[in-house]
Amino acid sequence: MKRLAVFLSLLAGSVTLLTGQGSIDARLKQLFPSATAFSPKEGDPPHFTAYVGGRGAQTVAGYAFWTTEILPLERGYSGPIAILVGLDSTGHLTGLIVGEHHEPYGDFSIDPLRFAVQFRGKDVRDPFKLGEDVDAVSRATITMSSAVRAIRNSARRMARQFLTAPPPPSR
Repeated sequence: MKRLAVFLSLLAGSVTLLTGQGSIDARLKQLFPSATAFSPKEGDPPHFTAYVGGRGAQTVAGYAFWTTEILPLERGYSGPIAILVGLDSTGHLTGLIVGEHHEPYGDFSIDPLRFAVQFRGKDVRDPFKLGEDVDAVSRATITMSSAVRAIRNSARRMARQFLTAPPPPSR
């Protein structure tokens, strides 16, 4: 009986690794630490929905999406840069995780943690201007510029699609 339980556990772990769901769940949890559940990828544009609360009272905490799945596709020096972006329900980025890329100087451009950290809490209405409100953490200009444009454009498209506009300021 013990062998069967161990076998089934290993089998379940293998299926999770093959589908990549375990990996994506861990990444989504990084973007939304207080989330209690995540939807499978769905919709147009493709996204994951993060929920908070119990089964009877779940509310949407935000959305996570890959920049490479939102058009128009931005390309770095050596092709698309897959970045998983979290967007909360108020239009602020919860963070980002650099996924796959083929940039020749990746370790010196978009991979350092200081690149991703500067986007946490950024409002989608911010300018996202490299050298102004976004620090160019490297001299890889093409890579940095396209990564920032990909984050800005995809976040704004998601916000237009899924978030309501804030009320105008009162006088």
